[in-house]
Amino acid sequence: MSIINYLHIALRVRLAELRRTGDRGDSPVPTAVIIFGLVAAALAVTVAVSRSVTDWMDAIPEPGGGADTGGDPGGVPQ
Repeated sequence: MSIINYLHIALRVRLAELRRTGDRGDSPVPTAVIIFGLVAAALAVTVAVSRSVTDWMDAIPEPGGGADTGGDPGGVPQ
């Protein structure tokens, strides 16, 4: 038997085995959809935290402002 015939038969046997076994794992499409959903959720959390922290930082008064005496903001005495 020549080597070409041997390789031909071996290839056909292997292809027949692959066709018989139907379970070949999960498709990559659902995995990609899950990853996309996780990235979108992470982005939403990042944006929410960023906005919350920015609002919190903006609420902090400037240094050296002193106490509010209730006077006229224009500086004119009453």
